[in-house]
Amino acid sequence: MNRYPLWKYIVIVVALVIGLIYTTPNFFGESPAVQISSQKATVKVDEQIYERVQKALSGANITPDGIFFEQGAQQSTIRVRFEPTQAEMQLQAKEVIERELNPDQADPSFVVALNLVPNTPQWLLSLHALPMYLGLDLRGGVHFLLEVDMDAAIDKRADAVASDLRSQFREERIRHAGITRNGTSLEIAFRSQEERDKARDLLRNTHNDLSLDDRDDGQMYRLVATMTDASLREVRDYALKQNISTLHNRINELGVAEPVIAQQGANRIVVQLPGVQDTAKAKEILGRTATLEIRMVDDSPEAYAQLAAGTVPFGDERYLDRAGVPILVKRQVVLTGDNLNDAQPGFDQQTQEPTVNLTLDSRGARIFQDVTRDNVGKRMAIILFEKGKGEVVTAPVIRQEIGGGRVQISGRMTATEATDTALLLRAGSLAAPMEIIEERLVGPSLGAANIEAGFRSTLYGFAVVSIFMILYYQVFGAVSVFALSCNVMLLVALLSMLQATLTLPGIAAIALTLGMAVDANVLINERVREELREGRSPQQAISEGFERAFATILDSNVTSLIAGIALLIFGSGPVRGFAVVHCLGILTSIFTSVVVSRSVINLIYGRQKKLKNLHVGQIWKPED
Repeated sequence: MNRYPLWKYIVIVVALVIGLIYTTPNFFGESPAVQISSQKATVKVDEQIYERVQKALSGANITPDGIFFEQGAQQSTIRVRFEPTQAEMQLQAKEVIERELNPDQADPSFVVALNLVPNTPQWLLSLHALPMYLGLDLRGGVHFLLEVDMDAAIDKRADAVASDLRSQFREERIRHAGITRNGTSLEIAFRSQEERDKARDLLRNTHNDLSLDDRDDGQMYRLVATMTDASLREVRDYALKQNISTLHNRINELGVAEPVIAQQGANRIVVQLPGVQDTAKAKEILGRTATLEIRMVDDSPEAYAQLAAGTVPFGDERYLDRAGVPILVKRQVVLTGDNLNDAQPGFDQQTQEPTVNLTLDSRGARIFQDVTRDNVGKRMAIILFEKGKGEVVTAPVIRQEIGGGRVQISGRMTATEATDTALLLRAGSLAAPMEIIEERLVGPSLGAANIEAGFRSTLYGFAVVSIFMILYYQVFGAVSVFALSCNVMLLVALLSMLQATLTLPGIAAIALTLGMAVDANVLINERVREELREGRSPQQAISEGFERAFATILDSNVTSLIAGIALLIFGSGPVRGFAVVHCLGILTSIFTSVVVSRSVINLIYGRQKKLKNLHVGQIWKPED
């Protein structure tokens, strides 16, 4: 008899119910919204901003569908959602919030952007059931192709090396007659061979990324230090990765649900911003510059006496910290962000207080050691400059001399503030300048047309296949159609659970998955018919048909899965999107074609002991 144990039916029902729940959010569409996020690195979106937005909207007699405060790992945002028919109210709310939060339009503190948010019911949101993201070709938005100036990155690194060598020679008391940079080479002149030999020994121990060569012209002893090919590749890779990381942090301010920021070739970056129609705003965010400086704080009573009188002492500058308290800092810059290799949050091993752990390069480590040795007990300010204006991120007290290039910042910080500070220090500026060499704007109407065309093509194809299957295979055909429906539902649910981005290639992969699933069901049905022709009883035909068809189905799907994995590994952009949907579709296809369809057939025919006929279409037996 063809029967499944109860636990198998429970597993199948649970899988289908979960698939139905996580597929449902994709049918509710989106609602217009206004998103508020931080424009400046040192300004936070918190509960106070949330209350200000509520009061501003209430004062303007604007009643939104909901105001949501979303606290993220890197950045918090506020979303004001409206009904789908309240697009005009969305524009009014943007103006009201802009006036409330950004009274100084020349120097805004917050990004107030129009956006679309999923119109998903709260009970589904409580289950973390969210719709799939839509790609640029389905939702509309902005596409940029940026080219990183690798020559500028290499020049910047070569200048840093030259400055580092001057500091090293000064510390080791090695006399030289000047350092001249020519491309990726540094030519160092010496008046004696002995000094050149000392310099060569020093560079071999401290700069293994330089190849050294002697050149004499009769008057000077010259040492040419050239950056190796490995170090040049490292500079290029670092510039590209750092720029991509910085772009990720900046694009979060636009509230883009699923931006695409990917490397293309050796020196280009592709940026796709679905749902963003304001090209000028996107350009402003992408091209924004930010620099980091470390300076000493002037805490002398005389200086603050002059500040209280309304003047700033000579040699000082006035900035505000994150709490809005004025701080006087020296004009002289101790270190810049160019000397910072990494910044990570952590905890002090003795006091268990949250800290920020900095890693400096060799030059920065030496300068920092000298400064901390001479200024124990004084404060050092870390200042972030954006759009020409600086704000103090933190101003810790120097407790002792710090050497080795590893710096720990602590002092009345929460774990969240330590994480935020580390993020600001890591992603303050671009490692190399970039230029937009290609720009495309995809309108929302074109995206809607693409969605409609893709949906119709899949729906019409599914309808034609369903009619054919039911007419040709009767009950077995109807079961196959049910299995196909479950296949599409589970595939969409998986994509929603993974928060994948659906694009036109993804829709093509769904259509391909349907075709492969139909093929699997046809193999099963034809194998059952073949067993009946061989004279097997109906129950035997069901059992043998499914078991023997499974090997063929598995072979065909595994070979297709291998091709999909290859596309996933070696492909990029739309190819990877197609491969993800294709690979997931193969897994759901095997499950629904073999397990789900077999369970339904067992429910229909499994308990009939004296089964005489199967509704699997007309059987043509061979003539004797």
